[in-house]
Formats: sequence, C-alpha cells, structure tokens
Amino acid sequence: MRNRLNVLVLAQYFPPDMGGGSTRASNVVKGLLSRGCEVKVVAAFPHYPHGNVPREYRRRAIVSERFDAARVFRVWIPALPHSSPLKRMLLHFCFCVSSLFGLPFVGKADVVWAANPNLFCFFPAVVYGVFKRVPIVRNVDDLWPEAFYDMGLVKSAVPKKLLDFVAWLSYTIPVAITPISSAYKKRIVEKYGVREGKIHVIEVGVDPAFLPPSSVKRKDGFVVMYSGVLGIGYDFRCVLEAARQLSDHDEIRFVIRGVGECEREISEMTAKLGVENVFLDTNFVSKSRLAEILSSADAFLLPMNERGTVEEGLPTKIFEYQAFGKPIVCCSDGEPARYILSTGSGLVVKPGDAKALANAVWRLYEDEKLAEELGANGQEYVYQNLTCDKIGKRMYKVFVWANDIV
Repeated sequence: MRNRLNVLVLAQYFPPDMGGGSTRASNVVKGLLSRGCEVKVVAAFPHYPHGNVPREYRRRAIVSERFDAARVFRVWIPALPHSSPLKRMLLHFCFCVSSLFGLPFVGKADVVWAANPNLFCFFPAVVYGVFKRVPIVRNVDDLWPEAFYDMGLVKSAVPKKLLDFVAWLSYTIPVAITPISSAYKKRIVEKYGVREGKIHVIEVGVDPAFLPPSSVKRKDGFVVMYSGVLGIGYDFRCVLEAARQLSDHDEIRFVIRGVGECEREISEMTAKLGVENVFLDTNFVSKSRLAEILSSADAFLLPMNERGTVEEGLPTKIFEYQAFGKPIVCCSDGEPARYILSTGSGLVVKPGDAKALANAVWRLYEDEKLAEELGANGQEYVYQNLTCDKIGKRMYKVFVWANDIV
C-alpha cells in the first residue's frame, strides 16, 4: 500500500443533499482528509429529497467539482423527488448505472468504500473493485432488504429468498463492513453468517464546523424540537398527542422541522387533533441557519416508530442533537434507547406512549439542572469520541487493514 491512502467513495447522497446518508459520507470524507488521505467521490447530482437538480447540472452526464480537498465526480440522476418507494427504487437503480460514468476519471485507488445507498451501491462498487484491483468495504446505514420487508414492499417467500441471497453476497464479497450500530452487526452475523472480525462498527459522528461556538442558555418558554427527515421511521402522532396533553402550558412549544413523505400527514393530524402548540417547519435552510435553529431548542425529540429493524439503527440526528448540548427525549425500545442511556444524554420512554413522552418533557421543563446535566453529557461524549476527525481515524484503520489483507 502507498504511504498516502487513496480512497474512492461511492455515495448517491452527498452534500448538499440532506439526510443521514449524506452526512455519514461527508463526515467520513472530512475525517479521511484530516488523516492525509487522497479522496475521490462519485456522487449523484444534488437531488435529495426534493428532486430538484440544480440548473448547472442539467443535460450533462458527469461534472467534476471539489468538496474541501476531495475531488467529486457528480453523475446524472433523474429529477425525481423521494416521494414514494417506487421513485426511490428508480433513483437507486439509475445511480447504479450512472455511477460507472466516473470509471475513466477517478484514477488510482487503494480501496473502494460503498457508502450509500445501502445494498444498491454494492453493485457498482464491485465493478470499480474489479477494474481497480482493490478491496471493497461496504457501509451499512440501514438494513436492506429488511427495510423493504418492514414497509410491506416485499411479502412473497421467493422474492425474499432472492433478496436475502443478494444481501448475503453484498456482505460476503467485501473485505470489511462498516455498520453504524452494534445491533446491525449482530443482525449481519446472526442472519447472514458473516464473520465478526470483518465487521467494524463506526457511528455517523458530527462535524464540529457545523456547530455554534457556544450553547444558548434557556430563555423564556421551553422549545421541544424534532429536526430531520419526516419519514415513516418516526412516530409523529405520538408527538402531537403529547403536545396536546401539554397544551395548557403556554410556555412549552413543540417544533417539528424537516421535509419528507409524512409532511402532509403531520399537517393533517395537527389540524385533526386541534393542537396549537406545535409548529411545523418545512422550509429549506442553509447549514448555518439550521445550526441557529437547532440552538434555539431546549430539548430534542427522537420519537422512534416500532417498525421492524428501524429500532436497530442509530439515526444521524442523535449525534447532532448531542453536539448541541441539549437533552434528548427518546421514544425507543431498541438501539437508540440503549445509546441514550449509556451516554447519559436524555430520558427514554416506551415507543407510542404519548403520556410518558409528555411527562418526560414536563420533567425537563421543571428540572433545569437535570436538563443541563443530560445535555452536557451528550455533548462531551460526541466531542470525545465522534467528531469527523475521530471517525476518520477509525475508518482509516479499517481501510488500511482491508488493503493489507488482500
């Protein structure tokens, strides 16, 4: 292996795209750059989640640009919103093909990291690995095809067996696997028989440059905020019902911000339940503006939905919440609950229990000392363990190991 590691990243979702996949990929790239690596990224034109491809990319097959010191090759993707499973599938399949447009341009590589989307990105990674004669490392942000089963998209036994076989190949062929949670590792080992030694759990982490210089002290009122993708993995009905139970307390306000397929449903539920202490914010904002918005919160919400494997992952927003030094109210029985409790960064209640959620919010409102302590615990943990630099260092070791054993 060369002294300077050359890493090729395949990531359909990459900044300015929103979401956990984009954040995961960009944080690792920044961490690798801080280790002195040469990084090239093959990513789709910016498109997530709205589907609006910027004018400068239209009618082009590939565009070369820079992300910090990394070279990014943007490739064609149709201008479709992620508004349905069918459209998402079409976008993934298109990236499988168009990602190969970068093959003549990426140059040397020592390792290929198949970052996202899960499972689909494995196929072009194999092509790059064969042509470049380098090892593949497969990332796992979500469990696919299990997510398809959870959503009811695949029900018959034969298609499930075929998808499970493809997933088995995607775990077997790569030299190493980098899931974001221990629960994912357990699932991969137990279901697919993958050797534990090739699986390296590396969380998403946070970019300190995204954060404000200091935490904002509590002001008049108490803002409880959810920020992120408005998707089916989260139980927004529970949040709205908890808000209704606290509606007599004018000083407590709920904010649900983000975009996603559940936006209309949340709006309709808010009107139906008649809650007036909830503000739904679906505006697109810059990174700096988003940091200001998150700083205005007094507590954050993580209302996990009891939907199959969703409880086995660690959403990106957990780490961002912690980094802002505010307590988290987590509705979970799974990996998020374990993580919040182990880091002492919030209160955990049962999923779907609106009364328990309302009580937890009230407890943080009344006990400012407890809220500050929980927030400080989370902030200290991510700064000590999960910054881009620290994530990059761990990923770098995996890539070196993968390169050395081939």
